[in-house]
Amino acid sequence: MSVPFPSATEPAGSRTEVFLRYLAYFRDGVGRRVEAMSEEEARRSRVPSGWTPLELVRHLTFMERRWFVWGFEGQDVVDPDGDEVDGRWFVPTDLGVAEVLAAWRQQAAVTDAVLRRYDLGEVGRPSPRWGGAEPATLERVVLHVMQEYARHLGHLDIVAELGGGVTGEV
Repeated sequence: MSVPFPSATEPAGSRTEVFLRYLAYFRDGVGRRVEAMSEEEARRSRVPSGWTPLELVRHLTFMERRWFVWGFEGQDVVDPDGDEVDGRWFVPTDLGVAEVLAAWRQQAAVTDAVLRRYDLGEVGRPSPRWGGAEPATLERVVLHVMQEYARHLGHLDIVAELGGGVTGEV
């Protein structure tokens, strides 16, 4: 069953709950599209830039880790840009769809725990993630991550449509 689009009229206990609902909706859309693909299709690029759906999911895993763990929480992260090689998204050949999706879901659970643990107005810890700038609030981080999910879900919709897969708000 797919996660419904978060209705503006559905009561929520907090702004954090609203953000968690949107993240769940975007993640569900990504997961359903990639799960519906064969291993071959998930590794196939249908766009001139060359990225694949599997690379996109792995990018989302690292993106969440960079923003919430390395950035907001200021934790040391080994290889925060491990989703890229020579400026391109990358998935090692020994990682299949199931492993990439499992790592992504595990990171999503970590992100959700961070959102539940802190107030949205709390400022992140200093870390190399900020490149010397003042850390952002958790609310700014989650808004950035939601726009990245929305954008990439749109990209994935196009790729899935070209491959005859799951698309749209279903």
